[in-house]
Amino acid sequence: MTALKNLINDFELLWPLSGAEGWDAPGLISGDPNAEITRVLLSVDITAELVAEAAGKYDLVLAHHPYLLRGITLAGQDTAKGLLLANAIRGSLALYAAHTNADIVEDGVSDVLAKYLGIEGALPLVASHSASVGHGRIGKLGKPTKLGEFARHIAKVLPATATGVRVAGDYLQMVETIAVCGGAGDSFIAAAAAAGADVFVTADLRHHVVQEAREAAALNGNVPALIDVSHWASEWLWLEVAASQLRTRHPLVQFDVSDLRTDPFDFVITQ
Repeated sequence: MTALKNLINDFELLWPLSGAEGWDAPGLISGDPNAEITRVLLSVDITAELVAEAAGKYDLVLAHHPYLLRGITLAGQDTAKGLLLANAIRGSLALYAAHTNADIVEDGVSDVLAKYLGIEGALPLVASHSASVGHGRIGKLGKPTKLGEFARHIAKVLPATATGVRVAGDYLQMVETIAVCGGAGDSFIAAAAAAGADVFVTADLRHHVVQEAREAAALNGNVPALIDVSHWASEWLWLEVAASQLRTRHPLVQFDVSDLRTDPFDFVITQ
């Protein structure tokens, strides 16, 4: 076991808080920094079901998404957020989040996604703090591949979700230069186009954003095809890499990745 504050020191070495976006809220959400930690559960999201899974079995949840990203003024147990926090505290379960500060680093969310998809020589799509740190990743496949086949590969690599993999582009288009951004990355479409990407893989793509990008592509041909995946799935792959990094640093602490699917969509109907 080790004190929570010792784990937090390593969290902030791996994912410096200085790398977080100004609107973000990573860090210790609840818990005593002096508490002894023996078991840690990693998850993309903090949900009531996740807390129920962890309480009594784990001392800490290390999540990607901050639970209090949007501020609240009331935390009574007659509210969903208040009840979850109360249950975590009653179960002596600390909560910590590493969000945009974990997106940008080497072996961070986008870096791991790029590696899983077979993208070679991946570098930040938008470099920030150094040449190896920044949002998204861009690199090349080992050989040109049809867009449709690449989308099928993505579907096999990512954990299954109801919404699957959605593609805006020609199935037969050959793609080689690939840009990715784990989580919601529609703000980086222009950066992917400027970098010469054949396709941009991200999550939470909206109707008008995609429509306008495809209209621009039809006009001038310099906008990549777009692949939309589950937000949760695009970030879940990172958890095992993070757990492995932490096991090396704290061999006496158990780090497990939750198999709970916190993607909010349960099913789709196509006809």
